[in-house]
Amino acid sequence: MSTGVDVDSEWSIRRMVRTMIPLLAGLSLLQMASGSVLESFEQTLLTQPSLLVLVPVQIGTAGNLASIMCSRLSTQLHLGTFELSPSNPAIRANTGAVFALAATVFGVVGVAAWAIGTVLGGTLSLFEVFTISMVSGMLLALLVVILSVISVTASYRLGYNPDDTTIPIVTNLCDITGVLILFAVILVVV
Repeated sequence: MSTGVDVDSEWSIRRMVRTMIPLLAGLSLLQMASGSVLESFEQTLLTQPSLLVLVPVQIGTAGNLASIMCSRLSTQLHLGTFELSPSNPAIRANTGAVFALAATVFGVVGVAAWAIGTVLGGTLSLFEVFTISMVSGMLLALLVVILSVISVTASYRLGYNPDDTTIPIVTNLCDITGVLILFAVILVVV
């Protein structure tokens, strides 16, 4: 029985390399932009160690949540159960799981970052650090859901395997926007 998909071309190393090299090169350029934004806040980060602790954890956690969401949606797509609709129970359940994980992790991270920052001589209050962590974390969770759904859908519609393309896309975009969101929240709270 033929599925209409040429498995050899879908899973060929040549196809994956042709797809991924330009994608990863472009995403690397975006990462450089993220680094320059991070560098512009260097003095703030050095004077407030709790904020310095938040940066890699916030970005890494957002990337992890995005990877989980993309993986689950991509699996649903391959199983034929993915439907792009807000009423899709699978999308709603995954969205709920991402927000629950984000609330839990970013809450704990906020308290831990404050404690470490205090030990290292930081002056921000627990309320400030916790608020920065939670607000930026929940905004990142929202971004994770949106980017994951868009990247899985777009990859599939453009003829790419979402297993190959979505995780690099969403993790890199979460890194970049994570830095921007974190510092926007810091500017509002501090």
